Amino acid sequence: MSKVKEEIISETSAQERLDNYLRTVAHIGHVEISVNKFEASLEFFTEILGLVLTQKEEDHAYLRAWQDFDDYTLVLKASATSQVNRMGWRVSTEESLKLFEKQLEEMDIEYQWIENGQKRALGDAIHFKSPTGIPVELYWEKDKFETDDEALKSRLPSHPSKYQMKGVSPRRFDHVNLMVDDVAEEQKWWTELLGIHHRYYVQNKKDVRLGSWLSRTNIAHEIAFMRNANQDGASFHHLAYYLDSPDELIRAANIMAENDVKIEWGPGKHGTSGAQFIYVFEPSGHRVEIWTGGLLMFAPDWKPIEWGSDLGELGLEMWGSKPPESYFTYGTKLGE
Repeated sequence: MSKVKEEIISETSAQERLDNYLRTVAHIGHVEISVNKFEASLEFFTEILGLVLTQKEEDHAYLRAWQDFDDYTLVLKASATSQVNRMGWRVSTEESLKLFEKQLEEMDIEYQWIENGQKRALGDAIHFKSPTGIPVELYWEKDKFETDDEALKSRLPSHPSKYQMKGVSPRRFDHVNLMVDDVAEEQKWWTELLGIHHRYYVQNKKDVRLGSWLSRTNIAHEIAFMRNANQDGASFHHLAYYLDSPDELIRAANIMAENDVKIEWGPGKHGTSGAQFIYVFEPSGHRVEIWTGGLLMFAPDWKPIEWGSDLGELGLEMWGSKPPESYFTYGTKLGE
């Protein structure tokens, strides 16, 4: 091989490596859901869960936890049908959006380019779906939360708003979970296209993948996939907000009971992540997890941890409580 040819190959592979490095997401940013009981759902998320209402605009409400730095991490949209419309991920660099656009074209995946200003607080974005129909939004620019409201404004520079003195008052948005028919295939697609690291997984006695947990940051997971017991396609399992400590979780359970909010499961503790949890349903039927604790990972060469069938129950719940059947079969639909 000639020296010139070697240099061309070297330059090409270097560019490809750079593109692959830049073509990744940075972290999960928000989730957009439609709710069929808009006012009741808004009351749940603000008064009972204790999120901050950034803005209410006709049939939309934009919410965030008190230390979410972005303008919003949850969007509610009034609708006749409860469903999940979009899960937003911030990309790693400004160049990443164009690299993702190029990759989607090469993979023959349909996408829509959303221009800056078409959505509240958001710059340019790309909308597309995974092969199983999970709606994705990629973006780079998003406004930070700012307020002149003295009731919300914190005197602490590291707090974008005051700790909320009502409801559960979670610190931050944490993750989403989806039910799919083939967990292993879904996980592989998200890891290969978006660069989201596979952290740990559960196999059953037949060596079928029951769940996979992924994150781009060092938290336990930002997105998870669990096997749909119905085997009827993808659906949304839950969104989650994070609390600081176990005593706050017990307080959250008491708040739910006092307000006649159904606790589907918990308090309990997942062995896989080490996080303590409760699962509840908001008025429009979306499942919400409130949790605390959880594994942190810092190694750049992290290898996914396997939980085999002999440890499956401990992975799901360390303390011995059993999830109801609805936990494996019920999810809200994904937007068209």
